[in-house]
Amino acid sequence: MQRTVNFFREVGREMKKVSWPKRKELTNYTITVLATVIFFSVFFALVDMGISELIRLILE
Repeated sequence: MQRTVNFFREVGREMKKVSWPKRKELTNYTITVLATVIFFSVFFALVDMGISELIRLILE
C-alpha cells in the first residue's frame, strides 16, 4: 500500500514540473491537427475513389 501512495506522490510532483501549453498555443495546435486530419481524410477518400474507378474500368 505504501508503494502505491509513494507512486501517486511522485506523480503529483512530476505533474507540477510539466510545462503546460497556454490557451493560444493549445488552440493553434488543435486547429493544426484538425486541418491535417481533414486534409488527409479528403486526400485518401479521393485516392480510394480513383483506385476503385480504375479497378472497375479494368474489370469491365
